Amino acid sequence: MLAELNELYQQAILRHSRHPQNFRALPEADRTAVGNNPLCGDHYTVFLKLADEQIVDLSFTGAGCAVSKAAGSLMTETLKGKTVSEARNLADNYNAMLRTGEVDEQLGESQSLAGVHHFPTRIKCALLPWEAMRAALNSSTKEVSTQEVAG
Repeated sequence: MLAELNELYQQAILRHSRHPQNFRALPEADRTAVGNNPLCGDHYTVFLKLADEQIVDLSFTGAGCAVSKAAGSLMTETLKGKTVSEARNLADNYNAMLRTGEVDEQLGESQSLAGVHHFPTRIKCALLPWEAMRAALNSSTKEVSTQEVAG
């Protein structure tokens, strides 16, 4: 089972870093936030379009390592159509999954990144887009740094 999860992990990172989904600016966004990882240079902007407490569109732009770009791509697919409350809960579940490796079926394909827990230095890379999304949910514009995220 572990070998299968590692294979999924590697495939998801390759696919989503080479061909990220929703990798574009969103001019009609209601909220944006910037995520910055000064240790490795990852830098992303997350855009949210909300309607009645639901995420109707979600995208990101920027640059970074394969893990952070794949995490951003998977995040957009996982959260599009979710309510704000569901998105916050899924972000908490995702954070816990990265730290423990325990797969959470509610995360959809994002659960394929559970293997990150084997690489503690990459956890902040995988968390960056999700923390920027959380910051966007909490305010109209904000910047978050991985220095603020417990590693």
